[in-house]
Amino acid sequence: MPTPTRPPTARLPSRMLPKLRRDLLTWYNAHRRDLPWRRTRDPYRIWVSEVMLQQTQVATVIPFYHRFLQSFPDLGALARADIQVVLKHWEGLGYYRRAHHLHRAARKLVDSGGGRVPDRHRAFKALPGVGDYIANAVMSIAFDQPWAVVDGNVKRVLARLGGIGDPVNQAAAHRVFQQTADCLLDRRCPGTFNQALMELGALVCTPRRPNCPECPWQAPCFARQNDATAQFPTRIRRAPVPKRAMVAGVVCHRGQVLVVQRPSEGLLAGLWEFPGGRRRERETGSAACGRLLRESTGLSVTAERKLIRVNHAYTHFKIVLDLFLCRKAGGRVRLDGPQAFRWIRPAELNTLPFTGACKKTFAQLPLERLCRR
Repeated sequence: MPTPTRPPTARLPSRMLPKLRRDLLTWYNAHRRDLPWRRTRDPYRIWVSEVMLQQTQVATVIPFYHRFLQSFPDLGALARADIQVVLKHWEGLGYYRRAHHLHRAARKLVDSGGGRVPDRHRAFKALPGVGDYIANAVMSIAFDQPWAVVDGNVKRVLARLGGIGDPVNQAAAHRVFQQTADCLLDRRCPGTFNQALMELGALVCTPRRPNCPECPWQAPCFARQNDATAQFPTRIRRAPVPKRAMVAGVVCHRGQVLVVQRPSEGLLAGLWEFPGGRRRERETGSAACGRLLRESTGLSVTAERKLIRVNHAYTHFKIVLDLFLCRKAGGRVRLDGPQAFRWIRPAELNTLPFTGACKKTFAQLPLERLCRR
């Protein structure tokens, strides 16, 4: 069944806008969640929350938000912190580039002598990791400036409300949703309106089985009128996420285990892990483990047995990681790839920020016993 759509000029007639705004704000005042970042007007704290909430569920973010601000209550505290400490606080939240960008931005602001979050859109957007969404959210919520936000929730709501058939995961379509959000924005209270629109998508206009009877916009909603909520928003079908075969080695020596730190740039920058890498096609796991440890650490090892297999997903690919117990046969550590290494006692592993895949192995491995053998 083809997806019904409205002509672009008819998506949100101007005569509808005042009532749409009033009805949404009335609903939000009655149904808004009491979230910690909604109890403050501090632009730094609002900024932290918006960075954490990118591609992460609210329930997951809340405990991280509290712990992060206990340790880094302001820009100065974050700027003074070592990046390894920052990454440790971010550990488990994922998308670690967000933490790197936030830390670099804090240092840039403190080093410039201001030490405050800029209240001008252009200046704020020039900071590391600040794109349109973060800039619009912070400027509107913290400073009451009329910038409309567009995230996944907002796109879904607008697609259904206005009958917008442009694919929400197509970069070229973002302009359509941004223009619609700009038109709809209540400029008298932009921060509250933006939060209300995102809240509607999170609580009512959900991806599956939207609760249309509770929606303040059910009457004018194009998808509701056409019994087509399941057809909006539209998406371009993506290729299947590729899967990579990875191996890593647990090398124990005198009660300690070898861990290496990933490079300071790129995927999972600065995090720690067991040494290893990607297995070649038709290469056995044990052979790959020996080769990769020799190439990346300079050590000659024998992979004695496989300890565990873990599956882990990243944004654009998945990995299957086989972890081997390795016996050191010779050589000394000479890194080629990782930026640092440590021989560390298993009880001290929790002092370093580790990759998610590596963390999954800790609870399942008797590392203390393995390092005593």
